[in-house]
Amino acid sequence: MAPTFQARIADALARVRHPRTGTDVVTSEAVRDIATTTSGKVRLTLLLAPGDDPALARTIRQALENVDGVTDVQLNVADASSAAPKPPPKPAGRALPVMDQPAAPARVPAPTPVAYRNLGRIIAVSSGKGGVGKSTVAVNLAVSLAQQGARVGLMDADIYGPNIPRMMGVNEPPAVINEHIVPLEAFGVKLISLGFLIDRDQPAIWRGPIVMKIITQFLRDVAWGELDYFIVDMPPGTGDAQLSLVQATPVNGAIIVTTPQEVSVGDALRGVKMFERVSVPVLGIVENMSWFECPHCGKPTPIFGSGGGERLATELNLPLLAQIPLYPRVLEGGDLGQPIVVADPTSSAARALTSLAQRVAEPAGAAASR
Repeated sequence: MAPTFQARIADALARVRHPRTGTDVVTSEAVRDIATTTSGKVRLTLLLAPGDDPALARTIRQALENVDGVTDVQLNVADASSAAPKPPPKPAGRALPVMDQPAAPARVPAPTPVAYRNLGRIIAVSSGKGGVGKSTVAVNLAVSLAQQGARVGLMDADIYGPNIPRMMGVNEPPAVINEHIVPLEAFGVKLISLGFLIDRDQPAIWRGPIVMKIITQFLRDVAWGELDYFIVDMPPGTGDAQLSLVQATPVNGAIIVTTPQEVSVGDALRGVKMFERVSVPVLGIVENMSWFECPHCGKPTPIFGSGGGERLATELNLPLLAQIPLYPRVLEGGDLGQPIVVADPTSSAARALTSLAQRVAEPAGAAASR
């Protein structure tokens, strides 16, 4: 008889050696809270002591991703010194719990935000999943607003994968004057990112309280000056960074980025609901990679499907703010630090992003007060 899915997961973990203990990660009790879904998702927590190698997290993730039937791995890293004692074992039964029952909605702590009126309108650019071009939208939105004469700041809140330095073409430690960080600047936009403060290959294995501290410091301790718009590039999902931002300061609105694919639209729906739940108005939906535009003839080809963003906007009674075509120079510009609204402003992708900035600016004008 073939081993069950849970048995294959347990066997894969038993083959991963813990460098500090010399035993496998299960025997050393370095992993806990292991759970699976019937669709192949795996969730677990890794406990790391101060002297442990953070690369162990990557090793575990790779081991699980190679298991037949695994579709997604959610690995949470926790501080072993502050973790609660492992509960006593339950009576014999299935080796791993299966998350069949819907979880009760988590209670969102009542936020105590501080208003930073000098930041102007605070707009979060978010997505339900990674790889949909959220940072591309945030960068080009910020640059386009600056091109229209607005004073703009861009904060990279993607603590675990800060991409703004590369996409804006700047990467150096910011100066500190009078205990305030001086933001870097590119294309008329003031910038701050964790990527300016850590080495490129340094992993950010941090828990929620540290994420909250970093976001608060970026809001409070950076010399932003007087801004009209403050664009926040969020990490994908609905986790610590999103909650930390809305608890740190009032957010004027959120833009949700998706692709036409239904799997992306489903994740974007959860992102919308998260912001609604914490009383942040969602300004609308941006559909990225709506179609591939042939660089020779201009013919559109919807290689990721079509209509997903429009259907989501209709379902939620939200505006579809933009449909941005998949254009090779957008990718090249992101890698080279040249946003498409600067590198190729007449392209259809740049025009769509410029139109997005105009629509964002319409409700409150270029210097909206909070």
